[in-house]
Amino acid sequence: MKYFATVFLILSTVFFAHSQTYEVGGMIGGANYIGDVGSTNYINPNSFAVGGIFKWNRSARHAFRGSIMVAKIKGDDSKSSNNRRKERGYSFENTVKELSIGIEYTFWDFDVHAQKSISTPYLYTGLTGFTYTALYKRGTGKITEYDNAASIAIPMVIGYKATISQNAMIGFEIGARYTFTDDLDGSNPVKGLADAENLKFGNTNSDDWYVFTGITVTFAFGRKPCYCNF
Repeated sequence: MKYFATVFLILSTVFFAHSQTYEVGGMIGGANYIGDVGSTNYINPNSFAVGGIFKWNRSARHAFRGSIMVAKIKGDDSKSSNNRRKERGYSFENTVKELSIGIEYTFWDFDVHAQKSISTPYLYTGLTGFTYTALYKRGTGKITEYDNAASIAIPMVIGYKATISQNAMIGFEIGARYTFTDDLDGSNPVKGLADAENLKFGNTNSDDWYVFTGITVTFAFGRKPCYCNF
């Protein structure tokens, strides 16, 4: 996480040097995972997530965005609607620490210097790198940790934001991360374990997802930009 924070601060410093319009703030809400253990509901925040967010408003319709976030994820077969999972009775907990960069696109013009109340739906996507704890299922059926791991994900975010004062904005968003790993829940251990093939369970052809649902609050600063050249 210290590495992610350092990269985030360096990128922020680079953006500040251009004297355009920026937003900085935080994000807070809940997270849930979708995979081979527990509930299969797509939007089901059941654990805490918190992070920071930075935006460089390059035009009234899009911004370059970076964020860091720490999210707890968990799954429990006893809370699943699938009877086979209920009978199996697996459960796990994990912590995801992510750094994400990409582009946020608004449906309507969103000029933070408009001097009036404005709001718009928006989309965000880009690339996310994250760390997590590699898990595996022991012979007793208990899922436990055995190593640290890292992977990448594609964020797919939809939200709605509005101004709450001259330089302050609030947003609500739901963002799914499609990961390139099937090991968030311990169902497909592949790193450094003897006899890993026999420890797998569930659908090993489908990678895991995790979803953030929550609010963002940001504050704008910097001189009023000229969007006419972009």
